[in-house]
Amino acid sequence: MLIGMSEESSIVLAGGGTAGHVNPLLSIASSIRRIAPGTSISVIGTEVGLEQRLVPAAGFDMDTIEKVPFPRSLNRAAFAFPMRWIREVDKVKRILTERRADVLVGVGGYASAPAYYAAHRLGIPIVIHEQNARAGMANKLGARWAQFIGTVYDDTGLKPGADAVIERVGLPLRPAIAEVANSMESNRVEARRKGAGQLGLDPDRPILLVTGGSLGAQSLNVAVASAAREVLSCAQVIHLTGKGKMEQVRQLVTASAGESVLSTIGPDQRGRGDYHAAEYLERIDQAFACADLVICRSGAGTVAEIAALGLPAVYVPLPIGNGEQRFNAEPVVEAGGGFLVSDDDFTSEWVTGHVPQLLADGTRLHRIAQAAWRYGIRDAAQVMASRVLSLAAHGGRGAH
Repeated sequence: MLIGMSEESSIVLAGGGTAGHVNPLLSIASSIRRIAPGTSISVIGTEVGLEQRLVPAAGFDMDTIEKVPFPRSLNRAAFAFPMRWIREVDKVKRILTERRADVLVGVGGYASAPAYYAAHRLGIPIVIHEQNARAGMANKLGARWAQFIGTVYDDTGLKPGADAVIERVGLPLRPAIAEVANSMESNRVEARRKGAGQLGLDPDRPILLVTGGSLGAQSLNVAVASAAREVLSCAQVIHLTGKGKMEQVRQLVTASAGESVLSTIGPDQRGRGDYHAAEYLERIDQAFACADLVICRSGAGTVAEIAALGLPAVYVPLPIGNGEQRFNAEPVVEAGGGFLVSDDDFTSEWVTGHVPQLLADGTRLHRIAQAAWRYGIRDAAQVMASRVLSLAAHGGRGAH
């Protein structure tokens, strides 16, 4: 426990919507609970985000408010926004008062913006975690009043107040990923052998992991599956296709290398081939543990986790929006920890021309892995928890 930390302190966390917001929130909350077990911890979220299921499952109390998205155009929702904003801010004020909050911790998402404003109005210290290379609107608002801001990237576009401290702390890792990171730090070879064994792969041969997230990535699926014969000449493949995309991958792999190369994933896998495909893998930490190279999108959480584990990666940013995913991958790539390939350029010809040679060059992969490991950060959850608890001890409830 931190010196001066009261076991009766109360920390309220706010945010959610997507796993990218909820997972860091829960990691910070869990670290606070480990460091100061007597601390009261609760979460403010919405009833429509993933937090509704994940927060109670993690053992934390949750209060809900309505979603209040900032208007982006002049329409009916824009005219209704002021009253909805006032209503939800008032609701958050009641929650913070009833919870006797010493510090509000926000991670972005719909519930964060009214929580920041309410905490500011009540004089409650604010801590923010920003995981994206380009900050969202909620955290841009909260940064005006925050005492501490932890980021994954150096330049996020946040403009904190004069008294705020801003620090690159990294991404608070999910427990399973943090455990793999610890295993890799102590014995990377053994961690790799264990992960490969759990998935039914040969730890003595190179392993390529392909993942586009839970929904998959069409361009990644097509490019890699169409180059199956060439890739399998030098490596085993774990291909997570995403929901509803397995059949297309099966057809493309079969056309390239024959049906006999296909297998499912796990110790009880079906088939004896080296192309291990599944729509989704619950324990992706096991795949991370044994992968020699990862081909993936470059969402903020994905990039931060892969860098923290020191995995060489080919990042293929999702080609929508303002290029946010490219911004996420650029710093680790510039540090030597991976490659950045545009979605248009990532074809089966690109895979054939680059991936087999890369997988065959163990020295180069090791060098890239070391660069990724040096760029990555593995203790963000503990650092964020310590900052929150220190603020609670020295400037919490007694200051408002």
